[in-house]
This record gives sequence, C-alpha cells and structure tokens, in this order.
Amino acid sequence: MPKPSSPARRMRPPIFLWLCLLAAVPAASLQAQKTHSDNGDGTYTNPLIAADFPDPDVIRVGDTYYMVSTTMFVFPGVPLLRSHDLVNWEYCSNAVPRFDFGRCYDLDSCNRYGHGQWATSLKYHQGKFYLLFITLNEGGFMCTATNPEGPWKITHLPKGFYDPGLFFDDNGKIYVAQGYNKLSITEVDSNLVARGPDSLVYVGDIRRGLEGTHVYKIGGYYYLYCTYGGRDGIQVALRSKNIYGPYEQKIVIRDTTRGVNFGVHQGALIQTQKGEWWTILFVDSGPFGRFPSLQPVTWTDGWPMVGVDGKGVITYKRPDVGKTYPATDLPTSDEFNGKVLGMQWGWNHNPDPAHWSLTQRPGFLRLTTGAIAASLREARNTLTQRPFTYYAPSIPTVAVTKMETGKMMDGDIAGMAVFQDPYAFIAVRQAAGRKELIMVNNGRTIDSAAFAGSTIWLRTIASNTKGKAVFAYSLDNKTFVPLGDSLSMRFSLSIFTGNKFCLFNYATQSAGGYVDIDWFRVHPGTAEENNDPKKNNKQL
Repeated sequence: MPKPSSPARRMRPPIFLWLCLLAAVPAASLQAQKTHSDNGDGTYTNPLIAADFPDPDVIRVGDTYYMVSTTMFVFPGVPLLRSHDLVNWEYCSNAVPRFDFGRCYDLDSCNRYGHGQWATSLKYHQGKFYLLFITLNEGGFMCTATNPEGPWKITHLPKGFYDPGLFFDDNGKIYVAQGYNKLSITEVDSNLVARGPDSLVYVGDIRRGLEGTHVYKIGGYYYLYCTYGGRDGIQVALRSKNIYGPYEQKIVIRDTTRGVNFGVHQGALIQTQKGEWWTILFVDSGPFGRFPSLQPVTWTDGWPMVGVDGKGVITYKRPDVGKTYPATDLPTSDEFNGKVLGMQWGWNHNPDPAHWSLTQRPGFLRLTTGAIAASLREARNTLTQRPFTYYAPSIPTVAVTKMETGKMMDGDIAGMAVFQDPYAFIAVRQAAGRKELIMVNNGRTIDSAAFAGSTIWLRTIASNTKGKAVFAYSLDNKTFVPLGDSLSMRFSLSIFTGNKFCLFNYATQSAGGYVDIDWFRVHPGTAEENNDPKKNNKQL
C-alpha cells in the first residue's frame, strides 16, 4: 500500500488488532523478543541495554539517573540517556551535535575511525551538568549545560586528560583523575584548566591497562574506580584517605564466566535514593559492540564488591527507587515523519547539512550526493544506527528499508549497509542510465541483479551471536530475494564501535542525484526469514 502523503493520515492500527496479534504469540516468545531488560515481574536481565553503549558514566540528580556513553566519530554524539529506575532508559540528548575541530571529522581526505570522543566523565555540580572527554588527536573537551536536554556548550581545553574522572570535592577543590596504567591526579579550576602538574598516585600492578577511572568520596575515603581493560576486563577499586594517596587496591569483580558477564568492567558507582548501591559496567559482547550491565554492589570492609559471590548477575531483582516504572524500549524503527531525526540516529562523521533533508519531501529522508567518494568508508551523510539484540541468542535482528531511486545519477550508489571493519552492503547502482542491484562485501562486488524499477525494499538480517549478516531485496515488500554472500562481522579496533546499520547514497562521478527513503523498520527475525533459502550465502 502506498504511504499516505499527509502525516495526519498515518494512523496506528486499532488497539484490538495489536491485542489480537499479541494474543497469538506465546508469552515466552514475546519475552525473548523484547529489547529491554525489564522482565515486568520485579526483576531485570542483563545486558541492561542490548546494544553498543560502552564506557558508561552514571549519576543521580534527585530521582533521575543520567548515563553518558561513547560514540567516537559518530555525530550527533556523546549521548545522554535518562532513567528513573536504572533499568528502563530513554534518550535525553546528544550533547555534541557535530564536532568542528578538524577536517578529518568531515571526511575531508582523512577520517577519525577508531578515534574521536573517548570515555566521558559525567558530573552535576551546583546546578550545572559537566561532561569531560578526550580525543586522541585534538585533546580535551568540556561540555556544560544547566538543562540536560541542552543546549550544551562545548569548550576546547588547553590540556587533555586520558579517560578522565572529574571530581568536585566537598572542600571546594576540583580534581581530575586520569591516565593509562599510570594514574595521576590533577587539580583544575572551575573551567577545568589545570592548576599545576599531574601527580602520579598509582601504577597498575595486576597487568598493564589500568584505566577508565571515576572518583568518589565515600565514608571518608577517596575511591578511584577503575578497570584493567580488555575482553576479560577486571574491575578494581583503589582507596585512600588523601586524594593524592597512597592508595591500596582491591579487585571488586573478575568474572571470566563465558556469557553475558564475561569480563564485565569499566563504569560507575551509583547510590539510589533508598540507599542501595549499584554499578553500571560494560561487557564486550560481540560484533554488535559493548553492552552495559547493571550489577548490585555490597560494601564489605569498606570495599564496593560487585555482583553476587564474585560473579556478575544475569537475572536479578530491580533496584529499589521507591516506585515502579513501566518498561521502555529505546527507538529503532523510523517512519521519517518528523522535522528532526530521532536521537537513535548518528551520522558517520559530521554530516553535510546541505545534502540531506526531512522537509524537502515531508515523510521521507532525502539523501543527496555531495562530494565524490571512492567507497562507503569515505562517503559523507551515511546515517547510522546501533542494532539491538534480543533476549534469546537464536533470534537475529532484521532491518528493512523502503527506498525510491528515480532521481539517482550515473555513478551513484545508494542502499543499506552493516558497517564496521569489514563491512558489507546491498545497494542500487546506476551506470549509463541503467540501474542494477549489487551486494558488496568489504569493498568487493560479490553479486548483482537487474533492476528496472524505481521503488525497492532492501533487507539485512544480522546475528550478533553467530557474527553473520546477510542481505536481500524485494520489489513488493513480500518476497525477498537473497543477494551475495554473508558478511562475517567483527568488532575491530580499527573502527572501535559496534557494527551499525547504515543508510547511504554516495556519488562516484558527479554530485546532485538523490534518493528518498520512506522508512526504516527493525524487528526480530521470524522463522520464515531465518530459513529463507540462500542463493550463495549460508543460513543464519
């Protein structure tokens, strides 16, 4: 059915239809297909968010919790999420809409893959929110706002702090903990400018890689809450009566049990308004990236011990925050009906605002080609989104988009990708006035098919568990035809973010062609999709 031209005509199905559909699905199946960790019975299941939200720092302001994460070279970036119960989260803001501190962020003959914004420290002090982060190439940055929804002011600092932990002491002084393996404390002024030299306070002695420091003052002790990073990460606490040490060290969790908690590490300590202590750390969780994990904390002899009996919990009782809040899902699908993009989207490097629009054709995302690009890696205005897993390993994630291609120009390539290193995509390519469908796997065209129309539906099915993604197309959104082989997804440090779903249109000859993307929809894989016969690729 054609999409209505007026947003007012886009009506949701009647509620009784939804209820009938839900009634036809077993409860256990619905539970497995959810993308939130709330089980609806007073418990939750890790991962806390089944998607790429690494390096979390979390604070509580009144009865609201805020969490910041890492997006590196994706903008709008530096996402701030909000929750009232530590289990159910929603987007609050993207603190950095774009990063205008170097041409590499515009993909201008260079890039910032594997670089950009790294682990961020989040604090609230005297009515103001602070974000402090470093980029390895450009140095240190501070973002401030009185309203967490923004606007945020970004300031380039004269000195950068690696994996910073900002701390406002109760005596009015301000410090930053920082460093890789050699941890230092630096006193700073109210603008986070260093007042003096760094003071070395601890050298990692379990193994190399002590980092990700956050600072707390609890019960008369200063605590440096850190990680020895890696896939088998170790979370430790250092404590001292003096901010400058000497510090003693304690492993608070070292869980190498294969599964959702393997190597849980790096994050924040949080106390609820009811006095409970919790921590949000993350786990390297496969090609989809690094997933946050919510773990209980028990204070033992003055140490914040994580999990239960030395192991991370998987299903556990929800934190006591004094109220019960409904389960929520972070958005994924998008009809492109608004005038601004949803906060789940981010551009691969800074976008060129002159070459994309939600208003030139209301109800559609228009991507117009700009600078010439040799490949998807160099293409500006590639729109990306984190894929979510489901709480059953056998269920893959399916993304489908509807695209209108009638205004493409020769040399244009437009489609949908799964992007990391390696990457793959299915796309429409125009040459000599004719179109064809192609599947490209890591820069090499694997397969092609004739395409004489204008409207096309493109699909990818990606399994975080099996590490595979496959691609297909349809002329009617009913029958999908597989194309090409399967992408073997990886989490490569050359990119350093999880695999992303991407929508793109780039020119290899001349600029000016465009495609209109009607919608992008994500759902759990069905039995039919999972067993779709593959022409050249293996089944997921």
